[in-house]
Amino acid sequence: MNLKEIFVQPVGRSEEQRYQDLMHEHHYLGRLPKISETLWYIAFWRDQWAALLSFSAAAWKCAPRDRWIGWGSRHQYGRLKLVANNSRFVILPEWHIPNLGSRVLSLCQRRLPSDWQDSFGHPLVLLETFVDPQHFQGTVYRAANWLHVGESRGFHRTAKGYTPKGHSPKMVFLKPLQPEAREVLSRPILEPPYLTGGVKMMLKAEQMRSLPEYFANIPDPRCTHGRRHRISTVLAIAAGAVLCGMRGYKAISDWAGSLGQKARERFRCRREKGRFVVPSEYVIRDVLIRVDPQHLDRALQQWNEAYGQKDESLAIDGKTMCNAIDQQGCQTHIMSAVGHETKTCYTQKK
Repeated sequence: MNLKEIFVQPVGRSEEQRYQDLMHEHHYLGRLPKISETLWYIAFWRDQWAALLSFSAAAWKCAPRDRWIGWGSRHQYGRLKLVANNSRFVILPEWHIPNLGSRVLSLCQRRLPSDWQDSFGHPLVLLETFVDPQHFQGTVYRAANWLHVGESRGFHRTAKGYTPKGHSPKMVFLKPLQPEAREVLSRPILEPPYLTGGVKMMLKAEQMRSLPEYFANIPDPRCTHGRRHRISTVLAIAAGAVLCGMRGYKAISDWAGSLGQKARERFRCRREKGRFVVPSEYVIRDVLIRVDPQHLDRALQQWNEAYGQKDESLAIDGKTMCNAIDQQGCQTHIMSAVGHETKTCYTQKK
């Protein structure tokens, strides 16, 4: 048999029932429903079905994968769409031929990025899969140059979150679809074409000029010696960055550094040698961790009332802060009031 005659293609609508029946019959986990972003593939040899594959949404949490990527929790959930999970792979009976599995995986890896872009409108940069060591050793993935990055803890998602105890840990394999996959997923700011949506806005000139005014009366917690940037400017730039989708000190600092001279002037930045300069990441972090949060929250609410979209109704949402323990040793619970239309958090109370 010539492996060069093997080819793969997405499952057509008329083939879906047969695909599901064969998957249910021959894969030890059975069939998998087509939920959200999912692509099914068939491997053919001279019009005969040889293997079946499924690629779907990535796992929400996977410690070995997350350590390998190096992204933080601020970025992880907004970038999971750039990762797909090889959720099913079965070679049909009578087709267990040397090198067939790695050949099929290689063919899928070549066409999957363009198929995913055409189907769902955004790119992929990384593939993942989980292999149960009680049944397999991941030989096919190793042969196809996938990276074994560790073992999962064995927890499973349920309707109420995750199972209380882990069982049956899986081997975790990753396959970058481009050389800089890890850098793309972990960088502070995503650039086109990797942006996959999210609530963001572009600040207008008037909004930039107005932001420092709302922070002008906030007491500056810093000592006067060596102070180069006004607190109103630092807070206005931080707020503008967050309004435009930035998360984390590094992302806010990079956004500030990308501002042109006109934008810096509107934020009332310090002028040095004929040019406006923005505060450094250290200055932004130092101010944000020391400023009174109640003063900051009040100023932001006032700005939002003047420039934000109006909400006709509010939703009350409660969250438990998993790793936040107060002075009495109790777990912290936060209640928030969120606008239906703008998704703005108007207030939070412990």
